[in-house]
Amino acid sequence: MNSLASLDVAGKRVFLRCDLNVPIMNGVITDDGRIQASLPTIKNLLERGASIIIGAHLGRPKGEVKSELSLAPVAKRLEELLGVSVDFIVKSNASVLLLENLRFNSAETSKDDTERLIFAKELAGYADVYVGDGFGAVHRKHASVFDLPALMPSAPGFLIQAEVEVLKKLTESPDRPYGVVLGGAKVSDKIGVISNLLSKVDVMAIGGGMVFTFLAATGKEIGSSLVEKELIPTVKDLIADAKSKGVTLVLPSDIVVAPEFSASSKPTLVPVDLIPSNQMGLDIGPDSAKDFARAIKKCKTVFWNGPMGVFEFPNFANGTKVVAQALTEVDGITVVGGGDSAAAVRALGFNDSDFGYISTGGGASLEYLEGKVLPGLAALGL
Repeated sequence: MNSLASLDVAGKRVFLRCDLNVPIMNGVITDDGRIQASLPTIKNLLERGASIIIGAHLGRPKGEVKSELSLAPVAKRLEELLGVSVDFIVKSNASVLLLENLRFNSAETSKDDTERLIFAKELAGYADVYVGDGFGAVHRKHASVFDLPALMPSAPGFLIQAEVEVLKKLTESPDRPYGVVLGGAKVSDKIGVISNLLSKVDVMAIGGGMVFTFLAATGKEIGSSLVEKELIPTVKDLIADAKSKGVTLVLPSDIVVAPEFSASSKPTLVPVDLIPSNQMGLDIGPDSAKDFARAIKKCKTVFWNGPMGVFEFPNFANGTKVVAQALTEVDGITVVGGGDSAAAVRALGFNDSDFGYISTGGGASLEYLEGKVLPGLAALGL
């Protein structure tokens, strides 16, 4: 495997695949964490005399050009952070060129190997060497992630190397007790990782929208809360599996409910056994948050993916904030697993430095922990 340090880049054109999939609202970037995470590799390449062509994506345009998913705001922010000219789309003599959203071309995400390869060869024409640093996309078999590295000398960037190092620690040699906190909307997104981690962890805490499928599986009435009914039998098996393996499974004891999914909805606190039929759960309650925090603080290794409630709404952000605070007090390694979790801790006033590591890739982190082979890592020899 090549390393970034061993890759000859002086005077070369480097195609750098980054993950710049940042949240943008009304043309304004609301969390630039992924851009910040890409800077060390970009700066290293510039210092070593390379010119850089950055390829990245934003959202899921499905092969269509959509102005709201343009990377133009990202180009502007990159220029501000780097202090150098960043050219956007049009080729020039700028030391850094950011291509428009690669997913505007349907071949980038095509399931047809030949179609992807044709696009990869087109991208290869821009550069002499390839550096893969878009960890948030390495679980995708996409042209710029999987096919392009095979067409030229390639190496992983600093971000991908750091992500893999942390994830290996979580899967191969975690300090114990080892706790995992999972939230987010759908249990279907996390079934694989829950199943795989039950044989590795000591504590597993479940919150967010996905918890209501767990509560339904234990016979609780969940009102109008989000539920995946078809997965209730699977979740029953997971609960039984946790018990048989001696894993402490932490579920909420109280829930903050509201009549509808809205920031202005009136919050009501109820015991987990008494969720009204016309109300939906939008956060774990304060007693539950304290229970989660106690369980977390006993651990030496903690991985957290997914908010505990609708953190974007102030009335339903407490559970996520308490869990985040508990992570900052762990005497050991804490990993915040990308996506909404990373955005949540920043939105709630925490600094990246408050945690051991903030991953840039939620889906990629989960699939790695699930034990899957990630195409983008395999393409880089990792």
